[in-house]
Amino acid sequence: MTDSFAPLRHALDSFAEAGKTARFWLRDDDAVEPTAALDRLLALGADHHVPLTLAVIPQFTGPALAAHLQGLAVEVAPHGWSHANHSPPNVKSCELGPERAAPAVLDELATGLAHLRDLHGNRAVPVLVPPWNRIDPALIPLLPALGFRGLSVFGPEMGNPPPMHINVHVDLIDWHGTRGARDPSVVVADIVNRLAVVQETGAVVGYMTHHRVHDAAAWDFTGRLFAITATHPGASWHRLSDLLAAADQTSQI
Repeated sequence: MTDSFAPLRHALDSFAEAGKTARFWLRDDDAVEPTAALDRLLALGADHHVPLTLAVIPQFTGPALAAHLQGLAVEVAPHGWSHANHSPPNVKSCELGPERAAPAVLDELATGLAHLRDLHGNRAVPVLVPPWNRIDPALIPLLPALGFRGLSVFGPEMGNPPPMHINVHVDLIDWHGTRGARDPSVVVADIVNRLAVVQETGAVVGYMTHHRVHDAAAWDFTGRLFAITATHPGASWHRLSDLLAAADQTSQI
């Protein structure tokens, strides 16, 4: 039987043999309130000492989630404002696109960040996670004035002017097919390809999940990924706030 994770183990072995450690972080999108699925993700993270970042939809969250996360190795980041699609028909979904006046969009984002800070205190990290990983480029340079220090979308980072880009690079979910987990060998290949970039540049691997839509295969893959990486000398998992601080230091050198 083929071991889908063998290429990942081999890649991490290469890091360890070179005295290097690949940095990973996890971003889970669309959190709002405590659910059984969220508890399953939280338990997986706790079992393997993997810190989690929940991209929380500000408009629809409240004290219940904040109380539920007390004492856990979990941070939260604003996932837009309401995760509402404002794109016209036949255009890819986007909440933070150019269809609306910039002041209205920015006001929502500022309100969302303040709301999460009120609920979660220092657990709230000022990194914007745009719904559908899309944002009007014209808005990006305006984010620091709202208090955002970072931006997280999907794909390779395109430079790091303020705000810092701390992206995710591996998507677990097959959005255009089953809407469950993608084939394990394909996801592992994506991780290994990103590790090749990390080995050359010292960047990070961002792993993206969506606990609300996980099927059995998604849970199995994530659990196996955690089990391998959390104990391997060639890998380490990091909090978003620590990655942001490290990026800030690097930009000042």
